[in-house]
Parts: sequence; structure tokens; C-alpha cells
Amino acid sequence: MLNKKDLLGIKELSVEEINLILDTAAGFKDVIGRDIKKVPALRGKTAVNLFFEPSTRTRTSFELAAKRLSTDVINFSVPTSSVVKGESLIDTALTVQALGADFVIIRHSSSGVPHLLAKKLKASVINAGDGINEHPTQALLDAFTIKEKKGNIEGLKIAIVGDITHSRVAKSNIYSLIKLGANVRLIGPPTLIPKEMVTLGVEIFHNMEEGLKNVDVLIMLRIQMERQGKGFFPSTEEYARNWGLSLERLSLAKDDAIVMHPGPMNRGIEIVSEIADGPRSVILDQVTNGIAVRMAVMYLLAGVKR
Repeated sequence: MLNKKDLLGIKELSVEEINLILDTAAGFKDVIGRDIKKVPALRGKTAVNLFFEPSTRTRTSFELAAKRLSTDVINFSVPTSSVVKGESLIDTALTVQALGADFVIIRHSSSGVPHLLAKKLKASVINAGDGINEHPTQALLDAFTIKEKKGNIEGLKIAIVGDITHSRVAKSNIYSLIKLGANVRLIGPPTLIPKEMVTLGVEIFHNMEEGLKNVDVLIMLRIQMERQGKGFFPSTEEYARNWGLSLERLSLAKDDAIVMHPGPMNRGIEIVSEIADGPRSVILDQVTNGIAVRMAVMYLLAGVKR
């Protein structure tokens, strides 16, 4: 079992803990492939999805993961809650815990919110994305998918392409992939890759053609349209021309390179449809693997004595 109550970020996990989650997820992947997709592992437990930002994939994935473990699930709707009446985040979380929550799965636009809640709650807090900080379960499902397709992660050349500055997915992936022994390179506009990222042990490229040479895995990131007006790049057309993934650019990677994306995709900007829907795309595998990984996280956290 994990020797901790909460999953707050990849930064806090050891290599052994990451591998424990991935190995446990492999067992649950078999479960979700069966005709009867439920196991009674966490029967009687309750999970609350506390999402303060819009989400389709992550919230649904956590909900399905919990239900596959026979856990009761409550989806907390912020617009119809007491939050709109001025109730504080801490009071909301304490109320949810008092209702019997064993897991509080939190997504929030402010970095550090899951860490704050973890100090206040006896329930396990799982970070489903906090501001521009981390998105640990996305990085875990990405690592699981890479390991599934490539057999191992150590020594692979992995390119993460796009808006690194604002991407919690990128940061969690950098932490996990470096810990697991990959050679990580970041590709994108100079305005969207902080120079200090090199201190994490990554290479930085501002030219797609140079950055994609001989890579084993490409992780394309969503361009966050809500930030586009702040002048990080001139236009989506220029972004697509310089940093979008085309068939020609993909040919620079290894012949068996795989393409990933955390979703939602901006087709024709970050990635062309021929690649997103093509044989080298593992984007839908990521979605399926997310359920197994989140099942593993909840199962392992449930084993920690409070």
C-alpha cells in the first residue's frame, strides 16, 4: 500500500510508489475488460467529486473508477451549492467529510488547494488538477500507457509539445518521466516554456523539426484558448504552422513512435485529424487506462490507516 493518506502530486512520490501504482493498475485493467466490470474491493466507501473547474474526462473517469470498486459516488455541483452563498472551501470540504466521504477528489483553479484540504481532512484527498501546479493521475495514466505500448520507460526519448507554462499535465509528466528514467524534451514557443525548466533535467527546443528527431513518444498539449489573448503567440494559425503536429513532422520521429494527448484536442491546431485518428495515436487508450490508474490510486490510498 502507499505510505500516505493523499495523492497530491507526482513530486511527492518515490519511484517505488509510482511503480506500485502502475503495477496495481495493470491488475485493474484486466477487471475493466471483463463482462462484469465491478470488484467489491471498496464496498461501503464513498467518494466525492469536488470539481470547481469544468471537466468531462477526469471527473467521469474518477466516477467510473470508484463505481468499478463498488464505491458510492457523489458529484458535487458548485453552481448549485452553498459555495455561491459565500461558504468557504474549507467549510464545504468539512461538510462533505461529515457526510461520510472517504475520498475527496478535488479540481480547483488555484494551485495548492488539494494540499490545504489534505491538512484539514481525515478523508483521502486526491488532486484532480490544481491551477498550473500538477495533475498527478494524468501523468500516471500517461506513464502506464507508455509502459504498456513500449514495455519500459527508461531510456525513451519523450517530447512534450505546447504550452508548458500553464500546463499542470506537463509538470506532472516531467516529474514522473524523469524519475522513471526517460530523456524528456520540451518543444514550443519561447513564451510558453520557462527557461528554468532545464533545472529539472529536460532539454528545451523551440523548433519542432529539431525537437522531434528520433523521439519515441510525443505528448501533445492543449493550447489553452482562454490565455491566448495574453499574447503568448500571435495567432492559432501561426501556432499550428510552427508547433502543430503534421504527418510530415511526425515522420521525423521514430517509425514506431506513439502520439498522446490529454484532451480535449484542438484539431488542426495542435494536431491534425489524420494523426489523432491514425494508427500511431494512443489517445483513446489513455482514456481507458485512466480508469484503471484511478482505481489503483483509490485502492492503495484506502489501505492507509488513518
